Amino acid sequence: MTTIHSLGFPRIGARRELKFALESYWKGQSSRDTLLHLGAQLRQKHWADQSGLDWVPVGDFSFYDQVLDMSFTLGNLPERVQGFQGDALDNYFRVARGRSAPAADGTPDCCGGVAAGEMTKWFDTNYHYIVPEFSAATTFTLDASRLLAQLAEAAAQGVQAKPVVLGPLTYLAIGKAKDASDKLALLERLLPVYAQLLDTLAQQGVQWVQIDEPILVTELDADWQHAFNTAYHHLKAAKVKLLVATYFGQLQDNVYLAAHLPVAGLHVDAVNDREGVLPLLNLLPTHKVLSLGVVNGRNIWKTDLTAVLDWLEPLAQRLGERLWIAPSCSLLHVPVDLDSEQQLDSEVKSWLAFALQKLDELKVLGTALRQGRSAVQDALAANQAALAARRTSVRVNNPAVQTTVARISAHLGLRESPYAQRAPKQSARLKLPPYPTTSIGSFPQTAQIRQARSDFKAGRLDPAGYRAAMRQEIARSVREQEALGLDVLVHGEAERNDMVEYFGEQLEGYAFSQFGWVQSYGSRCVKPPILFGDISRPQAMTVEWIAYAQSLTRKPMKGMLTGPVTILNWSFVRDDQPRSASCKQLALAIREEVLDLEKAGVRIIQIDEAALREGLPLRKTQWKEYLDWAVESFRITANGVRDETQIHTHMCYSEFNDIIASIADMDADVITIETSRSDMELLDAFEHFQYPNEIGPGVYDIHSPNIPTQEHIVQLMQKAAERIPAERLWVNPDCGLKTRQWSEVIPALANMVAAAKTLRACTA
Repeated sequence: MTTIHSLGFPRIGARRELKFALESYWKGQSSRDTLLHLGAQLRQKHWADQSGLDWVPVGDFSFYDQVLDMSFTLGNLPERVQGFQGDALDNYFRVARGRSAPAADGTPDCCGGVAAGEMTKWFDTNYHYIVPEFSAATTFTLDASRLLAQLAEAAAQGVQAKPVVLGPLTYLAIGKAKDASDKLALLERLLPVYAQLLDTLAQQGVQWVQIDEPILVTELDADWQHAFNTAYHHLKAAKVKLLVATYFGQLQDNVYLAAHLPVAGLHVDAVNDREGVLPLLNLLPTHKVLSLGVVNGRNIWKTDLTAVLDWLEPLAQRLGERLWIAPSCSLLHVPVDLDSEQQLDSEVKSWLAFALQKLDELKVLGTALRQGRSAVQDALAANQAALAARRTSVRVNNPAVQTTVARISAHLGLRESPYAQRAPKQSARLKLPPYPTTSIGSFPQTAQIRQARSDFKAGRLDPAGYRAAMRQEIARSVREQEALGLDVLVHGEAERNDMVEYFGEQLEGYAFSQFGWVQSYGSRCVKPPILFGDISRPQAMTVEWIAYAQSLTRKPMKGMLTGPVTILNWSFVRDDQPRSASCKQLALAIREEVLDLEKAGVRIIQIDEAALREGLPLRKTQWKEYLDWAVESFRITANGVRDETQIHTHMCYSEFNDIIASIADMDADVITIETSRSDMELLDAFEHFQYPNEIGPGVYDIHSPNIPTQEHIVQLMQKAAERIPAERLWVNPDCGLKTRQWSEVIPALANMVAAAKTLRACTA
């Protein structure tokens, strides 16, 4: 009898209930009890949504981040928040975002602001986690209260619970040592706490524990491979059965290691690693469960159920009860429920599956394996009809676009002159001071902006009224920036709902959901557009707004665009052609917009590639292929302009040190990049690599409500000037400001401008 289960479920709610509850709590508008009650309601609903599974994940719910949850479970708190005597939830939010909720008396913070934990991407996804912090003195102490409370709730609901925890090796691997210590040296201290956790779960009657070790799909040296054996031989005495879960890639050279770990079961991503399943099966001990991720947990296209069954049925005969099936990874990375979509294009909708529908697919597969295909013949027929309709739809394939892509040549990616010749021309045209100041692009999306957008979409506001409302907000952004004294202005992006969706809405080949939200971090959710067909640009997308903003000021106004790699990586991308082909289609479309902005007299154009590293394969041996087409796509987009036009790009919240040469190959005149949460750690790359162009290392963390001081910004920029010539440095925040409030933005930018003036005085 094949077992069906899930590795994790979206936690935000079908209508983003968790997001709104968190933000209400952080603003002091609701109580802690209200937030906790909402969390319990969501867990109860999500477990009910997963009824019909043989094992349901418990512990995958989080108020901010599952990695941060594990840090608290292990008692591994940054020194700056240790010894806190207040509510544990408030201390949790202090690590997550720098502060928690207002105090009961209305003062801004109940428990003191601190530096927020560093945040970076979870493997190659757009989910951000809070990086664990280590030092040679780090110790671990078990606090299983969160997980035990959720288990008790699940038991009361009659849920067949499978607790989910992050594995010890992955936890160490994705963390950072704040000194020169070896992270692996901490394993000896960490394992007894994991053993204690497993024993605690066993005492609650738990049978299976899912222990996530996604680093098994990355390259591991001999020390880390040995550490895996050490760790799981230490944990094998636990009185629970362990299912080690890998996902996001292929085991490859780790297949023998994974197959022979002393655990009861192994989960592998059979969407990404189908070719590796048979070699794994030949190595797997005959007593061990093999869980296969056969439904894509990261994209939203229907699964070809017949093809999967053709592949699975022989494996089911061979494995019998040892075969489990599941989504490839946690469903955290897809929206909750396709049935909520009443406005989505009906043809495109028929090709899709969100989290609940993926579980339905899983149940169809499970029934077919248990009872035969005849038991689900109607579901299989409907599935095949939808897949056939998608393959033959004239909306998917556009011969004209494909012909244009085929004609791409190397000259499209080349500027007229190298940077050394462009820079003096741009300097003469822009006349900027040393340490020029700017922001990354967006300003607060106020309640007025959101209301105007909502009214416009609902038909309560006509196009002229919406245009006037957006112009009013753009004018406000320009006034505020001029009053602050910024050198290069932005229009604030009031008209944009999202930096990717906004462009997708104006490109052919995209469709859009109404409730297709996915958690990016904490309360931040994104609604990725659906790239279903060949891409083209029918008309200009941003020129009117940028030109209007430029008309309000004599200072340079940046044209703001999202780059092709980021649009690709932050979309749900079609799976019927290589991602590189879709990216080049996007590059050609955005290139047209770049050239139209230049024709309109825009002197600086920023093309954001925040997600460049996110698409990087998890194995370094595969990096070159990806970076080649990703960098080529950016260059196609950016490099049709004249020397005098300055091209900027922006990247955030990823580790860029190891791809700095590829970033340089993009040949942007100025790159702005996140460095504040990591205390300028990125700058270590410049000790061995001479970055040739200009750079703006982000000087304050916009994801925290804390206001940076002028002194702190000066110190960060002085640290940057030790590695990069001062004449090539810009001063800017580390990301856009749409999620902040004007009351936070104005003092922060005022301190940033004051810091730039101090730096100029020091170098005069």
